[in-house]
Amino acid sequence: MQYLVSVIDDRTGSATPDEMTAIDAFNERVQAEGHWVFAGGLADPSSATVIDNRSGEAVFTDGPFVETKEYLAGFWIFEAPDLDVALKLAAEGSKHCNRRVEVRPFL
Repeated sequence: MQYLVSVIDDRTGSATPDEMTAIDAFNERVQAEGHWVFAGGLADPSSATVIDNRSGEAVFTDGPFVETKEYLAGFWIFEAPDLDVALKLAAEGSKHCNRRVEVRPFL
């Protein structure tokens, strides 16, 4: 089963050098243990483009879908045998990146 672990932040590129070192070490361990699928950081929400093509003609709008104080700043996708393992990995990821995270299974 795969799980999306969303990293929640209120600033882009806010990780300190120590946090980046901890994140890199965590990522290497997760890869070595076979849980790694993919991960990445995201640009500031102001760089987003929202596209609505529900009416037959695409409408492109600059900026984020919603204005909010916190947003998705990055993510991991983990492979785990069950939710308990995914939650343990997410808790460790939260500690290493020093941010709150949200865990959701893929359907």
